[in-house]
Amino acid sequence: MHKVLQPDGWAKPLGYANGVEARGRTVFVGGQIGWNAQQQFETDDFTGQVRQTLANVVAILAEAGAGPQHLTSMTWYFTDRAEYNDNLKGIGQAYREIIGKHFPAMAAVQVVALVEERARIEIQAVAVIPDE
Repeated sequence: MHKVLQPDGWAKPLGYANGVEARGRTVFVGGQIGWNAQQQFETDDFTGQVRQTLANVVAILAEAGAGPQHLTSMTWYFTDRAEYNDNLKGIGQAYREIIGKHFPAMAAVQVVALVEERARIEIQAVAVIPDE
């Protein structure tokens, strides 16, 4: 399974892990954005796009026989840091509903723009399915 890497004396991170050790089959999830399976945006709401983006990540994991519990790392790219910070409660709720209480190593980065003009968030992920 996975082992969370938490150095002695470090404050415990909230909502992510500082590091994760894993062994098994690796699944790489390319950058997902907040549109549906037909590549159509159903909302411009930031939290709504986060919800759809997380659902897209989970759908791709399922294709590999994996689930959210196999995530080892996620990188979140968003176009507005203030909007991200202003929506933390809704983001947390969407995360818990879709991913659960599994917290991989994460990075969050503000970018100037995403390729799809309406996209507000993009998430890239890595998962490891443990060896049997």
